[in-house]
Amino acid sequence: MTAPLVAVAHGSRDPRSAATIHALLDVVRAQRPDLDVRVAFLDLSAPRVGDVLSAVHGDGHDTAVVVPLLLGRAFHARVDVPAAVAEIQHRYPRFRVHVSDVLGPDPRLDAAAWRRLVEAGADPEDPELGVLLAGAGSSHAPANQLVADVAERWQARTSWAGAVATFAAAAQPAVPAAIELLRARGARRIAVGSWFLAPGLLPDRITALARDHATNPLVAPPMADDEDLADLVLTRYAQTLATTPHHLPTAL
Repeated sequence: MTAPLVAVAHGSRDPRSAATIHALLDVVRAQRPDLDVRVAFLDLSAPRVGDVLSAVHGDGHDTAVVVPLLLGRAFHARVDVPAAVAEIQHRYPRFRVHVSDVLGPDPRLDAAAWRRLVEAGADPEDPELGVLLAGAGSSHAPANQLVADVAERWQARTSWAGAVATFAAAAQPAVPAAIELLRARGARRIAVGSWFLAPGLLPDRITALARDHATNPLVAPPMADDEDLADLVLTRYAQTLATTPHHLPTAL
């Protein structure tokens, strides 16, 4: 029996967020119609991780693969996901739950965010455009550096006045300071790229701040149900199968 894929997102009070995650998983199912794909949330949205894994166990599976829909290895990846899995394995000692790596870093994330930005109207050849790549922000510095690295790669491949990372919380620079950095480099127009999977409070905060501090900024939507993103979810699942072959049934 093939191990189900349980995709775990953070969750949000904003219903658009859960709807977007479900849409992404629909794309995953379309790419792998043979695979049992389920969605779960760490907080604020239903169904929760424990409930979904209990249901997988109740359906007769002895193994599951959790794929965290997280862009970097910040607090949720290092603490929340392992804690949720440990609780289930304590409840069902014979039920094996394997956790894949997070989604980032990966070129497919870069491509998805880039595609959304260009589709929103950002011209890579515009020398007067300054681009913010907006992420959630974390107290875990490597997670923030991942976003900054993507912005640097974008800067290197375009004619933009500048491209810098900015964060909604817990890290610097915040949006006003990032816009000032771009203006100092000659930017006369501002665009905002999205290092978010789905809409919610933090992306909305970024958008509001950008509109408060720039005139008619171009704002890209989150990565959402991008085909590259769905492919990346399946890659993380397959990598977990490949690295634990003595524990997991063959799925590919």
